[in-house]
Amino acid sequence: MRLGGFSVETVTAWAAAGESETQEFKRSTGQRREAARTICAMLNHRGGRVLFGVEPDARVVGQHVSDRTLEEVVQELREIQPPVFPTIERMALSGWREVLVVSVDAGHSQPYALRGQAFRRVGSTNQVLSSDECNRILLERLHADSRWELQPATGWSVSDLDHEEIRRTLEADIHAGRIEDPDTRDPLAILRGLGLVKQDTLLRAAVVLFGRSDRLLPDFAQCLLRVARFRGTEKGEFLDNRRFNGHAFDLFQRAQRFLLDHMPIAGRFEPGRMERIDEPAYSPLAFREAIANAICHRDYATGGSSIGVAMYDDRLEVSSSGTLHFGFTPQSLFEPHESRPWNPLIASVFYRRGIIESWGQGTIRMAAWTKEAGLPAPEILEIPGAVVVRFKPSVLGITGATGKTTGKTTGKTTGKTIGKTPLAVIGLLAEAPTLTAPQLAARLDKSELTVHRALRTLREAGRLQRVGPDKGGYWQVIE
Repeated sequence: MRLGGFSVETVTAWAAAGESETQEFKRSTGQRREAARTICAMLNHRGGRVLFGVEPDARVVGQHVSDRTLEEVVQELREIQPPVFPTIERMALSGWREVLVVSVDAGHSQPYALRGQAFRRVGSTNQVLSSDECNRILLERLHADSRWELQPATGWSVSDLDHEEIRRTLEADIHAGRIEDPDTRDPLAILRGLGLVKQDTLLRAAVVLFGRSDRLLPDFAQCLLRVARFRGTEKGEFLDNRRFNGHAFDLFQRAQRFLLDHMPIAGRFEPGRMERIDEPAYSPLAFREAIANAICHRDYATGGSSIGVAMYDDRLEVSSSGTLHFGFTPQSLFEPHESRPWNPLIASVFYRRGIIESWGQGTIRMAAWTKEAGLPAPEILEIPGAVVVRFKPSVLGITGATGKTTGKTTGKTTGKTIGKTPLAVIGLLAEAPTLTAPQLAARLDKSELTVHRALRTLREAGRLQRVGPDKGGYWQVIE
């Protein structure tokens, strides 16, 4: 407890700001039980302070504070478990009156409970936390040290991983300037540098990122991507329905190929221009970011979990098993926020690979890309057991999907427009900028001539440039 520490002007300014998530007024310490409930709620949120001696209308009136008064307040706060030690400060007003300020930071041992009941702060009110919410908070608190991706991958060795993908990741890291060249291409040494090995044992994150598809089942059945194209706007008749088991980079690519295979691309002509303008119904960049986010934020702890991509006539949805954590809401994800991936080790490899560009900016970038493309803003939904990112197409895209637009394209380029093959090339080079034309052709199951034409189209459109020599250089995707 401290005497003073701030001025009358400071208290007056606090009072003028009113009650909020982090501040509450009490007329006197006779309301100490209600105040203890508020302190408990603030510990489970962002911290805050309670001012005794301030009226609900923000008038600073003070109260008489004796040693007995302080003992009663301290005794009430001792009912909070786990034990906490709030800061208690006294500020003298004129005469014998004082303002008592009790403040706490966000608790490090959440959830906190008062007489067996936990609370959370919502606006300027305190709400009871359900047992499910308490369990979620406890899981998040233990997450840093005991999360699923950090556990040993029992029975797995480096020989069970995709060595080519491991080396490809290292090369992309080096060219992106996110890692120094270790002067070795040994898979185990690379994995150590990525933090995917602990005491000579592979971590589960290593398997998610690089596990060979023929080895994943049955141990890692959750390394699963489900893709479907439905007829109409409901889950009924399938036009296409597939499942893929593979490591994160393989699923990342397969999801993008599914979009390119099924995305309507409407064509239109403008007066005075000979070439047709192709307009995809969805933003490939925004979709790519949604898939990357799903891989980095999803819950891998359940064997039956997965990532899903579902396309309907009127929308495109990316779903991932799990829920939103750390107090995030669908609305807050489209505002500036701290990056707190549920699987930070997996996310760090995606960042080094150049797939994730900015921490805490993925959802904001999705919204920006759809806006630039003239498309409706994406939505984020929480449904039982999953988080869904929903994209809506342009009106022209919807028309193209139903086949009513003259000039609907199947992905072939006309003039200098960008079709399916160039878009697929962009997706691959954004992930692995060192890929050569023969490697691109092999991945896309296209001829080298087709790939060279796609590269030329992208360069002429200002979407791609070569950095460095043909041998030893890399491709830079221009957004």
